[in-house]
Amino acid sequence: MHKDLITLKQITAPILDDIKIFQEEFENALKSEVRLINSISKYMIRNRGKKIRPILTILSARLCGEPTLNSYRAAAMMELLHIATLIHDDVVDDATMRRGKPSINQVWKNKISVLMGDFILSKALINMIGIKDFDALEQITNTAEKLSAGEILQIEKSITKSMTEEIYFDMINQKTASLIATSCELGAITTTKTAKDRKATFGFGDNLGMAFQIKDDLFDLLGKESDTGKNSGIDVKKNMMTLPLIFSYSNMTKTENRQLKKLLGVKKKTRKILLDIRGMVDESGGFDYARKKLDDFSNNALNAISFYPDSPVKKSLSDLVAFNALRVK
Repeated sequence: MHKDLITLKQITAPILDDIKIFQEEFENALKSEVRLINSISKYMIRNRGKKIRPILTILSARLCGEPTLNSYRAAAMMELLHIATLIHDDVVDDATMRRGKPSINQVWKNKISVLMGDFILSKALINMIGIKDFDALEQITNTAEKLSAGEILQIEKSITKSMTEEIYFDMINQKTASLIATSCELGAITTTKTAKDRKATFGFGDNLGMAFQIKDDLFDLLGKESDTGKNSGIDVKKNMMTLPLIFSYSNMTKTENRQLKKLLGVKKKTRKILLDIRGMVDESGGFDYARKKLDDFSNNALNAISFYPDSPVKKSLSDLVAFNALRVK
């Protein structure tokens, strides 16, 4: 993979005009007659993230053929779904920061945040009707179900303390990779619709999504809030078992295992406790193992689209894989 620093500006260079059309679809979808909704929407638009999912939909559409109006609508819908899940996640996690700014639940509190997330989900449903494509609708509805199931599975396993590596991969496939895979496959569904293109774009997105979540799991233990723009250590504080921790548990001595369990069992984890947990995970090889798995999924993503002829769009998709592996937030 590329080792040079890759920027989203470089990645999106071949689709700048497409992004403008998507942006218009997205902003129109959020409009409301309720003033508070419009205020929150403006706040979200000002503080939006990397727009990875709509970028993937458009790049995948360009990889397979020529984007259609449905391609841009699908891209807007993927971003709506993503934002709605983030708003709900921040409420569940008691998060105070998102992208370096106060999260919506921090500014408008939980009740408004939950309702705003619901409003955005309803807007995604309205957008779905406009697509009028059964294949696309089937894929999107299946993904929406997986997003919720994956989050609930994670909470269940944190309560029962029964997370295994196999369950972990199933969970992140549902809660993260499914949305990224669908974002990519919608590019094929709204253009060529061929089985070959659908399989390739889905495979690319599925593996990239797995790599994306593993990278976020590394951030949770290793990232600085000033870099990532969100609260660090949230998963550890909530006893959510991520890949570095799962590996460490399985590769420690009994004494070390007991010590790690004791640290994780502390209800209010101080910065020192988080640093101690980080040190134990590092010594047991948890971070190195997670990085290896990240590389494996990244390579699988590249292999999924390897048969397409070289083009600026294919390069952008490949660069996006490297961007994820090298990103600092």
